Order: sequence, then C-alpha cells, then structure tokens
Amino acid sequence: MRLEAVLWAIAIALSSLSLGACGPSASAPVKKRDVNSERTEAARIHTELGQKYLQQGKTEVALEKLNKALQFDPDYVDAHTVIAVLYESINDLPKAEEHYRRAAQLKPKGGAENNNYGRFLCSQGHYAQAQEHFKKALADPFYDTPALAMSNAGTCLLQAGKRDEAETMLRRALALTPNEDAALLALSSVLYDKGEYLNARAFLQRYEAVGRTQPGALLLGRNIELRLGNAKGASEYSRRLLREFPKSREALSLGAQG
Repeated sequence: MRLEAVLWAIAIALSSLSLGACGPSASAPVKKRDVNSERTEAARIHTELGQKYLQQGKTEVALEKLNKALQFDPDYVDAHTVIAVLYESINDLPKAEEHYRRAAQLKPKGGAENNNYGRFLCSQGHYAQAQEHFKKALADPFYDTPALAMSNAGTCLLQAGKRDEAETMLRRALALTPNEDAALLALSSVLYDKGEYLNARAFLQRYEAVGRTQPGALLLGRNIELRLGNAKGASEYSRRLLREFPKSREALSLGAQG
C-alpha cells in the first residue's frame, strides 16, 4: 500500500464555529457549513494520524484514530485501507479482509485499492480471485504504480504454480520499473526453478542491490550457489541466514537438511 505521506503535525480542531451572543448582521451573510466536507476532512486527519501511529508501532492508538475516522466518514477509502493493514499486521485476517474488500467496493476501478485487495487475497490462497483484482488495478489509467500490481500479480501466479505466466508478468513489471525489488526476487526464483542458475543469480544480485534482506532471498542465494558449484558462496548465504534470521522457517530448514 502506498498512500500519500503522513502529515507530521496536526493543529486543527473540527468543531462548530461559535459566533458569540451577537447574531449576524443583515449585510454580512453567513456561509452555510458543508457538514459532509467537514466530516470527510475529520476522517482524513484521523486516518493520517492513525497511519503515523501505526508506522511508529503504536497499534492501539492507531486503531483508535482509524475507528474514529470511520465514525466521521464510513466511506472514507484510505481509512479502510490503513485499518486493513493494521488488522493484517496483528493477524486479525477476517477484519483485514473486510476492510480491503470495502475499499475496493468504494473504488471499484481504483488501482491501489484493487492491488491491495488482490495481494491480500493471494496471501490467503485465493489466486484466481486475486488476479481479477490485479487486472482491475492495471486497467486504471490513473494508477501511478502499475509495476507494483504487475509484480504482485506475477508473484501470485508463481504461488499458483503458473510459472510461465508468472515470468511474463514479472518481466513486464521490470520493463516498466527495473528496480522493482519484489519482481526481481520472484523472477530469480522462477529462473532457479527452470534451471537457469546464472540468470537466477544475476536477478538475485540485482535484488540485493535494491531490496531488503529477507530469509527467502538468502536461502535462494544459497541454493543457487550450490547449483553453480560455489560451496564458499553457499556457505556465506547459510551463515547470514542463521545469523540474521535464526528463528525463520528458512533457517530451520537448513538444520533439517543437515
């Protein structure tokens, strides 16, 4: 999810304007308040506060702000998106799904909203349904990060066992954004599965130059180096995996392999 940058300071109180005891003069007409606009603005402010607190790891405060945002405006899309991320982060998947779905319903042609929902659906194993939302995301002419949706779609196709389709989609993503890190890692995995170990290494090296270290990438690096007969390189990946992510599933798999 990529929302607009969070406001770093909020100094606005949305409340009814008090005019004191004196009523308005006949020559000074009073602007009629747009209640709906005020409620939407309040929802926006509370959403941005909620996102800020979530980024700081203050989950309870973030949840309070986001629920308040939805009280002001139940149809505020960004509030549904951020609260979905929050619920997913605490593994409350039913509520996460509810809010990702609602955001996509409110903006049925929205690129970001459909990409977010598609990624979540894929994480839950709903591969075909996820692809429908990725297609909707890519059909949005105003979506500013289509490579992200392509990358997610390609990764999801790979998880569904559709390797050739995954490779096509991932290459499309990289043609558009050469440093799309998730696409680089996923394509390295595809090429490894195809036995193209030198190409797999090249894409993994590109990923390592721009992406965040994660256990799956280190295990993939180890396996690629083993296939290329580079025992020293494989050992280095193994050491890094055990040192940086000792409790990960990938690290534990090394012990199982002996």
